[in-house]
Amino acid sequence: MRAILFGGGLSLLISLIGTRYAIAVLARRGYGQEIRDDGPTTHHTKRGTPTMGGLVIILASVLGYFAAKLITGQLPSASAMLLIFLFVGLGTVGFLDDFIKISRQRSLGLRSRAKIIGQTLIAVVFAILALSPALADDRGKTPASHHISFIRDFDSWTLPTVLVVLMIWLIVTGTSNAVNLADGLDGLATGACVMVFGAYTLVNIWQNSQSCALQPGGSCYEVRDPLDLAVVAAAITGACFGFLWWNASPAQIFMGDTGSLALGGAMAGFAIMTRTELLLLVIGGLFVVITLSVMIQVSVFKLSRASGLFRSVFRVKAGHRVFRIAPLQHHFENLGWEEVTIVIRFWIITGLCVATGLGIFYAEWVAGIG
Repeated sequence: MRAILFGGGLSLLISLIGTRYAIAVLARRGYGQEIRDDGPTTHHTKRGTPTMGGLVIILASVLGYFAAKLITGQLPSASAMLLIFLFVGLGTVGFLDDFIKISRQRSLGLRSRAKIIGQTLIAVVFAILALSPALADDRGKTPASHHISFIRDFDSWTLPTVLVVLMIWLIVTGTSNAVNLADGLDGLATGACVMVFGAYTLVNIWQNSQSCALQPGGSCYEVRDPLDLAVVAAAITGACFGFLWWNASPAQIFMGDTGSLALGGAMAGFAIMTRTELLLLVIGGLFVVITLSVMIQVSVFKLSRASGLFRSVFRVKAGHRVFRIAPLQHHFENLGWEEVTIVIRFWIITGLCVATGLGIFYAEWVAGIG
């Protein structure tokens, strides 16, 4: 438990102080954000704001974690190292995207195909290692499993390795892109991530106290290294908290794709290794809704242009748009809502999703005991 407190506290301090330093360095080098031309017009005033702040979040989280392990004299676990690999690996893909935007002075960084290739490479390597028997503990438990999970593995649904790797790839790429889509307003994604990773800190602490390695029984959790995963979750939570001080409206720095892809990847990693893959849809409900808004917008727009039957059935014109602009947060901004109002209300929605997810998680355990 001391490691959790050290990890969260140290990463918060590193992030809080380091972000202030990063703002000065990035501004001096001219590493400012490029703004998409088809976005809300109010965002043009943000052009030039330092970006790639996700580097601070990643650095603070990793340093906080390893400092906590050093102080407590504990060795890093296989699960934690895999999660850090996923976190840093996707952050590297995001960094390349941000750097291309800055160096070429455009709002488009990596081509979509190149970004997907990078995400796929990191996700597949993570999946193969997480399923490897070489990383199993003395009870034969690997960091990831061959089962679909909600709060625990569905033991009756055993999947072949190829399908599991494909499923992990889908979760990792989907979640990392979802956080990336949510990162459009000052503090929105950062504040939401604080709550989600805070929730996973609690989930891991509870899974450790009820671990099958400590208390075998019908309601115990078959999760490898839950306590060490809690240290990583606390470190990321603290790093996001420290970054939020400077990222809240009006933002003095943006996390960029460096931060959003890394945080989304870590979120997926926690869902996979805590056996709560489907529960992530509840805990991360805000990111799901924002992603769906983009999928609906693109699908309806393309179908209304390509299919006369679609237009006649739904009585829409060619090129119909469900939302004024996607993702969803920009739709409300286009309606005239203040940016701070949208962010706070979306934070409230995230809080409700997290509370619901934790409630379901605990209720399942209580029901199992009963």
